[in-house]
Amino acid sequence: MTATPETSDTFPPIDAILPHRGTMLLVDGVSALSDETLTAHAAVRGDAWYADEHGAMPAWFGIELMAQGVAAHVALLAMRAGGRARPGVLLGTRSYKAHVSAFARDAQLTIYVLEVLRSEEGHSAYECTIEHDGERYADAVIKVYQPGDFQTFIEGSVSS
Repeated sequence: MTATPETSDTFPPIDAILPHRGTMLLVDGVSALSDETLTAHAAVRGDAWYADEHGAMPAWFGIELMAQGVAAHVALLAMRAGGRARPGVLLGTRSYKAHVSAFARDAQLTIYVLEVLRSEEGHSAYECTIEHDGERYADAVIKVYQPGDFQTFIEGSVSS
Protein backbone atom coordinates (compact mmCIF):
# COMPACT_ATOMS: atom_id res chain seq x y z
CA MET A 1 0.00 0.00 0.00
CA THR A 2 1.37 3.41 -0.96
CA ALA A 3 1.29 6.15 1.62
CA THR A 4 -0.28 9.48 0.76
CA PRO A 5 2.44 11.79 -0.56
CA GLU A 6 3.68 14.48 1.76
CA THR A 7 3.25 17.79 -0.03
CA SER A 8 4.70 20.89 1.45
CA ASP A 9 6.46 24.14 0.86
CA THR A 10 8.71 23.25 3.76
CA PHE A 11 11.07 20.80 2.11
CA PRO A 12 14.68 21.83 2.68
CA PRO A 13 16.36 23.87 -0.05
CA ILE A 14 17.59 21.63 -2.85
CA ASP A 15 21.25 22.27 -2.01
CA ALA A 16 20.59 20.80 1.45
CA ILE A 17 19.16 17.66 -0.19
CA LEU A 18 21.51 17.02 -3.13
CA PRO A 19 25.32 17.05 -3.14
CA HIS A 20 25.43 18.69 -6.58
CA ARG A 21 26.76 22.24 -6.64
CA GLY A 22 27.03 25.14 -9.02
CA THR A 23 26.07 24.52 -12.60
CA MET A 24 25.68 20.77 -12.03
CA LEU A 25 22.63 21.30 -9.77
CA LEU A 26 19.80 21.15 -12.31
CA VAL A 27 16.81 20.49 -10.03
CA ASP A 28 15.32 23.55 -8.32
CA GLY A 29 13.19 21.97 -5.61
CA VAL A 30 10.87 19.25 -4.36
CA SER A 31 7.11 19.59 -3.97
CA ALA A 32 5.91 16.10 -2.98
CA LEU A 33 7.31 13.00 -1.31
CA SER A 34 6.10 9.56 -0.25
CA ASP A 35 7.92 6.33 0.59
CA GLU A 36 7.92 5.40 -3.11
CA THR A 37 7.53 8.70 -4.98
CA LEU A 38 8.92 12.19 -5.37
CA THR A 39 7.95 15.20 -7.46
CA ALA A 40 10.68 17.70 -8.28
CA HIS A 41 10.90 20.78 -10.46
CA ALA A 42 13.49 22.34 -12.76
CA ALA A 43 13.43 25.49 -14.85
CA VAL A 44 15.17 25.59 -18.22
CA ARG A 45 17.44 28.61 -18.16
CA GLY A 46 18.26 30.16 -21.51
CA ASP A 47 21.60 31.50 -20.28
CA ALA A 48 22.78 28.21 -18.71
CA TRP A 49 25.90 26.39 -19.87
CA TYR A 50 23.78 23.62 -21.42
CA ALA A 51 21.57 25.97 -23.47
CA ASP A 52 21.57 25.64 -27.23
CA GLU A 53 21.30 28.60 -29.62
CA HIS A 54 17.58 28.89 -28.75
CA GLY A 55 18.16 28.80 -24.99
CA ALA A 56 16.76 25.25 -24.78
CA MET A 57 18.09 22.29 -22.82
CA PRO A 58 18.89 19.28 -25.04
CA ALA A 59 16.48 16.47 -24.16
CA TRP A 60 19.29 14.06 -23.32
CA PHE A 61 19.78 16.07 -20.12
CA GLY A 62 16.56 14.41 -18.98
CA ILE A 63 18.51 11.43 -17.66
CA GLU A 64 20.43 13.71 -15.30
CA LEU A 65 17.22 15.46 -14.22
CA MET A 66 15.73 12.05 -13.44
CA ALA A 67 18.88 10.94 -11.60
CA GLN A 68 18.79 14.08 -9.46
CA GLY A 69 15.12 13.38 -8.70
CA VAL A 70 16.04 9.85 -7.60
CA ALA A 71 18.91 11.21 -5.47
CA ALA A 72 16.52 13.68 -3.83
CA HIS A 73 14.08 10.84 -3.04
CA VAL A 74 16.81 8.73 -1.44
CA ALA A 75 18.19 11.71 0.50
CA LEU A 76 14.82 12.89 1.83
CA LEU A 77 13.89 9.38 3.00
CA ALA A 78 17.23 9.13 4.80
CA MET A 79 16.72 12.59 6.35
CA ARG A 80 13.21 11.63 7.45
CA ALA A 81 14.73 8.62 9.25
CA GLY A 82 17.26 10.86 10.99
CA GLY A 83 20.27 9.99 8.84
CA ARG A 84 22.04 10.82 5.63
CA ALA A 85 21.83 9.10 2.28
CA ARG A 86 24.70 6.82 1.33
CA PRO A 87 26.43 7.94 -1.86
CA GLY A 88 25.27 6.17 -4.97
CA VAL A 89 25.87 5.90 -8.68
CA LEU A 90 23.66 5.99 -11.73
CA LEU A 91 23.97 2.63 -13.45
CA GLY A 92 21.95 3.73 -16.46
CA THR A 93 18.77 2.88 -18.26
CA ARG A 94 17.75 0.36 -20.86
CA SER A 95 15.48 2.82 -22.62
CA TYR A 96 15.34 6.60 -22.33
CA LYS A 97 12.58 8.01 -24.51
CA ALA A 98 12.52 11.72 -25.22
CA HIS A 99 9.32 12.84 -26.90
CA VAL A 100 10.84 16.23 -27.77
CA SER A 101 14.31 17.07 -29.04
CA ALA A 102 14.87 19.79 -26.45
CA PHE A 103 13.22 21.28 -23.38
CA ALA A 104 12.26 24.82 -24.41
CA ARG A 105 13.76 27.93 -22.87
CA ASP A 106 11.90 28.95 -19.68
CA ALA A 107 9.98 25.64 -19.53
CA GLN A 108 9.01 24.66 -16.00
CA LEU A 109 9.69 20.93 -15.93
CA THR A 110 8.12 18.52 -13.46
CA ILE A 111 10.11 15.38 -12.69
CA TYR A 112 8.25 12.38 -11.28
CA VAL A 113 10.08 9.40 -9.79
CA LEU A 114 8.50 6.14 -8.62
CA GLU A 115 10.61 3.51 -6.91
CA VAL A 116 9.76 0.11 -8.39
CA LEU A 117 12.60 -1.99 -6.95
CA ARG A 118 14.91 -1.84 -3.96
CA SER A 119 17.27 -4.60 -2.87
CA GLU A 120 19.12 -5.09 0.40
CA GLU A 121 22.35 -5.00 -1.62
CA GLY A 122 21.71 -1.38 -2.63
CA HIS A 123 20.25 -1.79 -6.14
CA SER A 124 17.17 0.26 -7.01
CA ALA A 125 15.07 1.03 -10.06
CA TYR A 126 12.81 4.02 -10.61
CA GLU A 127 10.21 4.76 -13.26
CA CYS A 128 10.73 8.41 -14.13
CA THR A 129 8.93 10.94 -16.26
CA ILE A 130 9.47 14.57 -17.15
CA GLU A 131 6.47 16.71 -18.01
CA HIS A 132 5.77 20.30 -18.97
CA ASP A 133 2.24 21.73 -18.78
CA GLY A 134 0.80 18.22 -18.55
CA GLU A 135 2.63 16.99 -21.66
CA ARG A 136 5.08 14.10 -21.27
CA TYR A 137 8.51 15.11 -22.50
CA ALA A 138 10.56 12.06 -21.49
CA ASP A 139 10.39 8.74 -19.64
CA ALA A 140 12.76 6.00 -18.54
CA VAL A 141 13.46 3.40 -15.91
CA ILE A 142 16.59 4.57 -14.12
CA LYS A 143 18.79 2.06 -12.32
CA VAL A 144 20.98 3.12 -9.41
CA TYR A 145 23.35 1.48 -6.94
CA GLN A 146 24.23 2.50 -3.39
CA PRO A 147 27.14 0.34 -2.30
CA GLY A 148 27.58 -0.37 1.40
CA ASP A 149 31.16 0.98 1.21
CA PHE A 150 31.28 3.65 -1.47
CA GLN A 151 35.01 4.34 -1.17
CA THR A 152 35.92 0.68 -1.66
CA PHE A 153 33.49 0.49 -4.58
CA ILE A 154 35.07 3.50 -6.27
CA GLU A 155 38.61 2.30 -5.64
CA GLY A 156 37.70 -1.12 -7.05
CA SER A 157 36.14 0.51 -10.11
CA VAL A 158 39.24 2.60 -10.80
CA SER A 159 41.67 -0.30 -10.41
CA SER A 160 39.67 -2.70 -12.61
